[in-house]
Amino acid sequence: MAAKGSYCGFSSLEIAFIVLFVLMTGVSVGLITLLAVSWNNEKPSDPTENPLESTYVVGVGRADCTGPVAQVPLMGYANFEQTAAGIHTRLFSRAFIVDDGTRRVVFVSADIGMVSQRLRLEVMKELQLKYGNLYRQDNVVLSGTHTHSGPAGYFQYTLFMITSMGYIKPSIQALVNGIVKSIDNAHHNLIPGRIFINKGQLDHSNLNRSPYSYLNNPPEERKEYQSNTDKQLVVMKLTDLDGVGIGMLSWFAVHPVSMNNTNQMVSSDNMGYASYLFEKEKNIGFLPGQGPFVAAFSSSNLGDVTPNTKGPRCLNTGESCENLNSSCPIGGREMCVAFGPGLDMFESTKIIGENIYKKARELYSRARQEVNGPLSAAHQWVNMTDVTVQFNKTHTGRTCKPALGYSFAGGTIDGGGALNFTQGTVEGDPFWDGVRDALLGAPSNETQACHHPKPILFSTGEMTKPFPWHPDIVDVQIISIGNFAIVAFPGEVTTMAGRRLREAVKKELETRFYNQEVVIAGLCNVYTHYITTYEEYQIQRYEGASTIYGPHSLSAYIQLFSGLARAIAEDKVSELPQGPEPPFFTNLFSLLPLVPVDKNPGNTSFGEVLEQARLSYRAGEVVTVTFVSGNPRNSGDTAGKTFLTVEKYENLTQTWNIVYTDASWETRFHWIKGSGAESNATVEWHIPLSAPSGAYRVRHFGHFKERKGLSQVITPYNGTSSVFEVFG
Repeated sequence: MAAKGSYCGFSSLEIAFIVLFVLMTGVSVGLITLLAVSWNNEKPSDPTENPLESTYVVGVGRADCTGPVAQVPLMGYANFEQTAAGIHTRLFSRAFIVDDGTRRVVFVSADIGMVSQRLRLEVMKELQLKYGNLYRQDNVVLSGTHTHSGPAGYFQYTLFMITSMGYIKPSIQALVNGIVKSIDNAHHNLIPGRIFINKGQLDHSNLNRSPYSYLNNPPEERKEYQSNTDKQLVVMKLTDLDGVGIGMLSWFAVHPVSMNNTNQMVSSDNMGYASYLFEKEKNIGFLPGQGPFVAAFSSSNLGDVTPNTKGPRCLNTGESCENLNSSCPIGGREMCVAFGPGLDMFESTKIIGENIYKKARELYSRARQEVNGPLSAAHQWVNMTDVTVQFNKTHTGRTCKPALGYSFAGGTIDGGGALNFTQGTVEGDPFWDGVRDALLGAPSNETQACHHPKPILFSTGEMTKPFPWHPDIVDVQIISIGNFAIVAFPGEVTTMAGRRLREAVKKELETRFYNQEVVIAGLCNVYTHYITTYEEYQIQRYEGASTIYGPHSLSAYIQLFSGLARAIAEDKVSELPQGPEPPFFTNLFSLLPLVPVDKNPGNTSFGEVLEQARLSYRAGEVVTVTFVSGNPRNSGDTAGKTFLTVEKYENLTQTWNIVYTDASWETRFHWIKGSGAESNATVEWHIPLSAPSGAYRVRHFGHFKERKGLSQVITPYNGTSSVFEVFG
């Protein structure tokens, strides 16, 4: 999660609140792809050599996991005022299964902020009920893209529940259902196949947001790299035996925070837009979220990486505020914000998403390096509060009980934090220390010493009511497909920290596998905030203050993941101890108010048009239609459904055909709460320049709650605009 751009800077209201809160197969995807999907002038991977005798079985699947789109906080910026009020783009879970005949691995990339421990536990419970021991903790990786515009409410630890209005059952149920269904779809689409990988450099699409921390890394280490962010984009291409593509999975290091903390629409952000573009071009003739080809863009070592490539500027003067504290001469921290590359957040999302998509498309079309070899999966649970790190024979370090520093509340250049907190703070404040000590309790001397030089704002590892505030038990996991390994990292790792981890794992695996490739997949399985290098930690920017297990966190993770890699290389995974299982808390609280009975203005009905479309538009203009609506929360699980359609009249068949839904980039669905229990829904269609001329209409679908006797009844409704003409 990001601090107003990675989890998470607090507003003054939020700080006050916290303080006071004391093997089955189905239809052949290959056949469908051959019949329905082709890429213009793309040829199948040239089978310059025959398929290997020991081929893989591969499957891809996708499912909607959007969840409630009204009144629920959005997950990432931790801003109580940023609650969902519509849809920019729907969210999807994308699953990839590989089987070598002996073992099976699953990788899921979901359009969510991060995978929480509670979400993983509930998904694994559902998979166990459906498939027994086929899909397990060790061979299933769940990763979040890290969009900051997805519904919150799927955590079981107090800190996250406070900023999410508690545990919200509709939120987590939509995620569980969507993730499990995407795995179901991949499972039923398994076919014999091949896997290729490719990688290349993508420029002008990410920027280091904490360069002062990065510069504290050893000069000789920094000289090994051309940039202070990872520019490498890695693509895994899945095909049938003839080389016809069925799916694509990629990794690139950038925060999906192009949609900033003023956004109130559910959105998959820049990574989701890249998926949208890739799938749109491959799944010709299908609506968004449909079609056999699946393209996922997964998070990587994005901890200190922003998509806001114009860098931080003072809102009031326009001058750069690229300094240690990210503060402006006039207005301080609150005035220092990063923007770009577009003129607004929608254009910036589009530009970054297009850049990622175009590079991935290029690498996909040229992927010739084939992956081969056995599969392996290594997983452990570990108590991250008590890991001893062995630096050498005489020198050791250890991890700490979780704690957040002052700079955590300072936020980042992607969105500021609260009050007078700033980044780069290495000394506490007597006033805030006093407030903390009086209402939350002072951190122990041991915890303070362990986290030095971090001044502790919240000693979360010593706060247990009503539930622990942070996890102690953490997943570490690696899955390897031949000579390609995916390190499933449980948080946000910075650029250099990710590089060190990647090289350490690669070194271990190369004792067995030639030409080993390793990628870091972020936001996997359980969320533990940030992980910096020891040197970056000393600067105590936002990322260092949010490294909750102390300055030796990265060293501990390198030691743990190296152990997993060694077990894979030596074929001793079965000898790994499972470790202590994480808790599954009951009686979790929710602070989300119930939906009241909906009301409609006098002499109107639900679905009635309040603001009508014009008679005609030209391509490039925006159609806007407003309807009397019910609360979108009344619609329950909307997976596979839509709150809107844009329909074109086909003269030949004399039918209305759906051309856009609320999963389309070209539409926006705004829910506007009025006085009392009245509300409106405004549908926007941003007419693309490519839209064919003709007659169109806009429709809205929803549900309203009404009282009938002593009961409350949910009733569906719909509304339709007048017909309008579009001219090219």
